[in-house]
Amino acid sequence: MADELKGFYEAVVGWESSELSMGSYNDYVMTSPESKAPVSGVCHARGNNADLPPQWLMYVYVGDVEASIAACVQRGGKALAPIRIMGGQGKYCVIQDPAGAVLALFEQE
Repeated sequence: MADELKGFYEAVVGWESSELSMGSYNDYVMTSPESKAPVSGVCHARGNNADLPPQWLMYVYVGDVEASIAACVQRGGKALAPIRIMGGQGKYCVIQDPAGAVLALFEQE
């Protein structure tokens, strides 16, 4: 589905795409045509993303992802997946707050 969705966002929003190798398949980095800066990613629902629902996933920078996960769980939230490494950029974990909203906690390297 990511192959079709990257084309959808290219047409609807005007983003450009480039392939990001995930080993046996490619996801996509979407960039602004003006700045060439990454603005989002379009991913297949497989590999590390197989257990995530289709959604826009907001990333929030934190100083210590493990401590933030512990605080999340202590306050009634939950970690939806284990901590994952984002190749050379840092690590993240997808959490759900007590109301059901989902986001990713990102600790930059």
